[in-house]
This record gives sequence, C-alpha cells and structure tokens, in this order.
Amino acid sequence: MADHPGEVAVTINDERLSEEAAPLVGQLVADRAASRLTSQDHTLWGEAAEAVAAIRLSWTTLHETSRPLLAEIDALRAELRAEGVDRVVLAGMGGSSLAPEVITATAGVPLIVLDTTDPGQVADALAGDLDRTVVVVSSKSGSTVETDSHRRIFAAAFEAEGIDAGSRIVVVTDPGSPLEDLAAGYRRVFQADPNVGGRYSALTAFGLVPSGLAGADVAALLDEAAATARTLSQDSADNPAVLLAAALSAAHARGAEKVVLADTGSGITGFGDWAEQLVAESTGKEGTGLLPVVVEGPEAPGFADAGEDATAVAIGPGGAVSTSGSLGGMFLLWEYATALAGRLLGINPFDQPDVEAAKKAARALLDNPTEQAGSGQSFLDGPIEVHGAPDGVTTLVEALQVLTGSAPEFGYIAVQAYLDRIADASAAVLRPELARKTGLQTTFGWGPRFLHSTGQYHKGGHQNGVFLQITGYPETDIDVPDRPYSLGVLQLAQAVGDGQVLSGLDRPVLRLHLTDRAAGLAHLVHTLAEVSR
Repeated sequence: MADHPGEVAVTINDERLSEEAAPLVGQLVADRAASRLTSQDHTLWGEAAEAVAAIRLSWTTLHETSRPLLAEIDALRAELRAEGVDRVVLAGMGGSSLAPEVITATAGVPLIVLDTTDPGQVADALAGDLDRTVVVVSSKSGSTVETDSHRRIFAAAFEAEGIDAGSRIVVVTDPGSPLEDLAAGYRRVFQADPNVGGRYSALTAFGLVPSGLAGADVAALLDEAAATARTLSQDSADNPAVLLAAALSAAHARGAEKVVLADTGSGITGFGDWAEQLVAESTGKEGTGLLPVVVEGPEAPGFADAGEDATAVAIGPGGAVSTSGSLGGMFLLWEYATALAGRLLGINPFDQPDVEAAKKAARALLDNPTEQAGSGQSFLDGPIEVHGAPDGVTTLVEALQVLTGSAPEFGYIAVQAYLDRIADASAAVLRPELARKTGLQTTFGWGPRFLHSTGQYHKGGHQNGVFLQITGYPETDIDVPDRPYSLGVLQLAQAVGDGQVLSGLDRPVLRLHLTDRAAGLAHLVHTLAEVSR
C-alpha cells in the first residue's frame, strides 16, 4: 500500500514493457491528456465519441461533488438504526453493485449483494430477518430486469410479513428514470449524477449510499480520492494513471490483449472484480480491447506464467506492472488510466454498444419459453445435460475437448456460471483447472452479473474466445410478482440468450445444465482431469 492516504503508485517492473511504454507516456504528456481529462474535455477520443463523452465525464470531480451526500446518508442510517433496521440488502447489477461490494468488504462491514437471478441466492436473502432489513434498489436506467425483479419480490415479502414495504426500500437511480417515477412511496430516493456512466460510478450515490448505510466510512473514501486527484491530473511522465495507461496500451500493441489481475497484498478485498468491468466494458469494442482475467492470487495459473498475449498486473507489489494505494485513490487511478488507454487504443471508453444484444435475446426467450432449450445437439452425461455439442460428440469429455481445442493459440476460455455464487461457490475452481489443463487464459464470471461487465468484451472485443456456460435446475423457484416468469425461467433465458448472440458471432458455445448442482459440479471437475490441449 502507499504510505499516505489516497497516495497511489504504479511501477512498470518489466524492462521491455517500460521501454515500449515510454513513447506512449510522452504522447499523453505532450497531448496534455491528463489535464484535459480532468477539465472534462470531451474531444479527447475523437469526433465520433464526442456526444457520449460530453455526458460521461463528471466522475473526475466526484470527490468534491459527492460531499453533500454524506450528511444525507448518515441521517438515513441513524433513522434506520433507531428503528432497529441494520441489515442492508443491495439489489443492483454491474456498476450498481461491484463498487459497494468492494467498499464494504474492505471495510469489514456486512452488505448482502443481490446481483443475480438465481432463485436460491435470492431465497437466502429473503430468509434473513426482514424486521431488520432495508433494501437498496440501485439502477441507473431504472429498468434493469434483475433489479426490478428483486424490488417486486422484496416488496411482496415485506407486505406478507406485515411490514410497510415503502418504509424499507431505498432507491438510487438517475433523475427522471422509470424507477424514480415508481419510487414516490419509498423511504428515500437518491438521485445519482446522470453524467457518470455506471462503471465509473464508484464515488456517486451508487457506491456511497449502500456502503454508507452498511457502515463503511464513505467520507474517508472521498478524502482518499481527493488526495490523489491532483497527482492524476498532472501532465507529467510520473503520473501513475499515465504510466498505467501507457503500459497496458503498449502491451496491447504487441499482442498482449489480456490483463491478468491478481491481488498481491493490497489490503483491498475484491478490487479485481470491480476493475474487470471498468476495463472490459470500456475497451472491449470494435474488435479490439483489453480482457481482464481476474485470478485467485499471484501463484495462480495465468499470472506467474503469463504468456505473450497477457500482461500480469498486480493489485499490490509484483507483476509486470504493480499498482497500489488506498481504495478511494485506486478507484480514481484505474478510472483515469482506463479513459486514457481508450485514447491510445482509438476507442470510446464510455459506450457499450454490444451489451443490449444479450438483453434483447433474453427478452425474446421470455416471450417464447419453449425455445429456451437452445439449439444444437443435446445428450445426458451423468448429472449433466450437454447442449450445443457438435454432431457425433457423445460424451462430456469429448465436448469439452472440442470446445477447448477450438480456441486459437492466443485465445481465451470464458467460464460463465449461472448458479448461486454462495451455495455453488465451488464452481470457481473451474477457472484455474481449465487454465492449468489448456494453457489458455481463462476467465470466470457469475451469470448474469458478468453480462453487465465482461459481456461487452465477449461480443465487441477480440473475437478469439470460447464459452463454457454452466446452468442448473434450482431446488426451488421464485415467481416474480406481476410478471409472467419466475427467477429460474429468467436466469435460463439470460444464459441461452447470450449463448445465441455469441453463436451468431461464430464463437463456440457449450452449455452444461446440471440436473443436480452439487453432483454435476463434482462430475464436471472430475471430467476435466481427462481434458488436454
């Protein structure tokens, strides 16, 4: 960690990379890119990006403009505690949930995060003490299907317990959104800054409200960001954001299109998951970009043995590039560096042109649920239904062998687990196992939350990925009030819909549906032992 609150540091430890990055550092300094970004110059990314950039740059001053929120959050927290309400549930996806999860986990305060459509995980949240529960419903657009489903389910649960739902729901959304219109009878509505995109919103109401209500010191977070803001605005060769942007872009120029993130003792919990969305969704478009690969630690497959197609970036000391600092400072460092990398890569870091495709496909399947089985051959291998295997393939090991073998030399495997990330947490072992067996960079994402993160890169970035979807029958299901579907139906529609979009881009997709989740995961891990590349 850095020595002073808010201080951030970036060190390029690889001599070759340092030499390659030097001209790009000089370019950013000569272009006054850092100071122009601080002054919210929307012309930095070219004419085509100007309209979007013009309404997406307010994050550079959030350490100042978010200050009025602090008293409001403290007052609401005190009110709720006086009523015996001290259990905070956050219903939000992507930028509405990732930052609060990092903030509260690092602070060591409890926050229940619902960024899922898995009925088991939602049921566990419902099973807690509702008398002590407040639900923060966070959605920038105000129309996020997962978050709307959570809102409906919790409102019904409160009413069933004789609790006034309106007194227990807090809303965070953009001004004028459909959610704001619905929230007239709710406990409180916090309007977020509409000129900040979701993935840059850590220091807006989306990050601060749920974290502050849970007990995190969000004032200190803003202090940390403020302490580093001046450094990041400087047009100098030792600006940490300039160094990080140049290093990632220089590596990409020679083929290192993946950024392997490992925590090496930063003191921050889960930062890689937040940075994953920021980098993937900001850069993964127009057939280019940087794919974050979040790994289990510095000894994990893919980090210490990163090949020519990847750059090992440490959250803490070590790696080809090391980054360090306080949490507030690190949020701002990575936001600056990602935006500057967008300029060097020649893309607009503030749009997400391919995210909507999977949502549309899922909606179409909800309208026609008989199509949810998906296309392609299907067969049963033990407790696993195999969907989408090529003709002639009759076993799970063959299907996995074909999938991994179809990845090009410097491609990647994306494991997408549409399961309960608490009860089915063992699924995460699939990432290191596949990486070890195949030698390919391998990502792991919980569905559908990754659709609001790496989902953009999968469709818009380098088209060299292969996709392993894991779905499963839920033990119980939950109907969504006033909607013609359950969470289980929605979850499967999201998986199959995204698979259809990927297949339409000629990317290999294999879906494994677990008839028994525990037994299916055990069978899958056992079968992986027979896979080779």
